[in-house]
Amino acid sequence: MKKKRVLTIFEYKYLGIFMCVFGAIIFLFLGSVKGFSTKSEPCTYSQGNTCKPALANAFFSTIAFLLGALTSVLSGYLGMKIATYANARTTLEARKGVGKAFITAFRSGAVMGFLLAANGLLVLYASINLFKLYYGDDWEGLYESITGYGLGGSSMALFGRVGGGIYTKAADVGADLVGYCR
Repeated sequence: MKKKRVLTIFEYKYLGIFMCVFGAIIFLFLGSVKGFSTKSEPCTYSQGNTCKPALANAFFSTIAFLLGALTSVLSGYLGMKIATYANARTTLEARKGVGKAFITAFRSGAVMGFLLAANGLLVLYASINLFKLYYGDDWEGLYESITGYGLGGSSMALFGRVGGGIYTKAADVGADLVGYCR
């Protein structure tokens, strides 16, 4: 158990580094689109309206990316905690029959799914309402900046899937070797 915890901390350390580096890249690329301009500009889709500056969009996109990434990491962590407890309960229910074990496993999977969806929607809703305080009627800028949320969530999910698989496989191979040597 201790070995798995060390691997998890190791993985989250690299997730944090990735989030910071990729967040800085997003800010630099989006900010440089208009030369780090701090001047408001005419909107593309709403003729006659004025949109917020490119530097503000870069800043809020970076914040949205980090929020999405943190939400994904938190949901993954909580999901793994639920899965660990659910596996133990499913094993205990399997002693009573396959049907009871299936129901326990199915319900725990539903809890993880609802947790992920609820966390994502809650943080997205709060982000949109907080960003709206700055953007006001500039819907174009608001939704350009909030797209970073999806990028952050999906990139962490992909990283977690690949990285988690690697760390899990390393732990499984280690356990198999220990079992083989006995």
